[in-house]
Amino acid sequence: MHINLIRSDQVYQELLNLPLEKREGCFRARLLAPFAPKYQRQHIPLKAKQAGGFDAMTLLGFMNQMPGNLTEKDRPAVEAISSDRLWQDCQETIQRAIGLFEQAGYNLEVQDYHFTILLGNPESRMLQLNQGYSGDGGIPGYLMLSLLPNDYTLPRMQAALAHECNHNVRFQFIKWNQQTTLADWVVSEGLAESFAAELYGEELIGPWVTSTSPEQLEEIKPIISSQLQLTGMMEMSPYLYGDEIAELQGQLPVGLPYAAGYAYGYHLIQAYLKKTGKSIIEATVTPTEEILEATKDFWK
Repeated sequence: MHINLIRSDQVYQELLNLPLEKREGCFRARLLAPFAPKYQRQHIPLKAKQAGGFDAMTLLGFMNQMPGNLTEKDRPAVEAISSDRLWQDCQETIQRAIGLFEQAGYNLEVQDYHFTILLGNPESRMLQLNQGYSGDGGIPGYLMLSLLPNDYTLPRMQAALAHECNHNVRFQFIKWNQQTTLADWVVSEGLAESFAAELYGEELIGPWVTSTSPEQLEEIKPIISSQLQLTGMMEMSPYLYGDEIAELQGQLPVGLPYAAGYAYGYHLIQAYLKKTGKSIIEATVTPTEEILEATKDFWK
């Protein structure tokens, strides 16, 4: 396994010393280019053909501080992600999380992993809902964290990274395609957060799970359960992220609170692990249909 740490702290420090007109080019070359294959697989252009068109920078701008908006006020945030120890911890988390599957005898097709940390935009409502941190690990080989570095988010970085590592492994076995269902999605999120909880403790479970009370869970279960065969990213995402984020993304609300699908998935996987006695390692590579079959008491 080879881990390529893209030291964004050094890039942000460079950006702060560049004139505005040179910043985007530097950001694209230093931070975006290593992730080019990820965006290609997601059919997201690195650079829009027309001004104002959707591209990777547009996507990153939903939650992250963009190069043209950086000011001296952001320097403390850059310094907060600049310690060698923090980056070493992230490397060790990736090695530990993915290494557990190798130790269990699973042959992983991906051996090169790219990782970086993006500074979050404090004005982003999506990031605010996530309590200042989020991750992206849906394309095997590529891992990102977005965060507002502070006393709440920094201690949770490794659990969030473990969550994304779990996605990186599962999607090497369970391929994402146009037939991927809402069931696949909530199961994958439940597996990832259960994996993070096992490695780093339930006290570091993300707000995407803890924001849903037991009473809310009982209310959302029949809504999500009735849509598990749904396909299509635009159609599925409101059931995963909830109404407010759906509306922020220009989608119709479906009557669900923030990150309802994450909480649903987490508790479904907890029920699966308890019922079957399987380890989270085994469960991670288990097909969705098998997990649903074993958890009918939960989702029906």
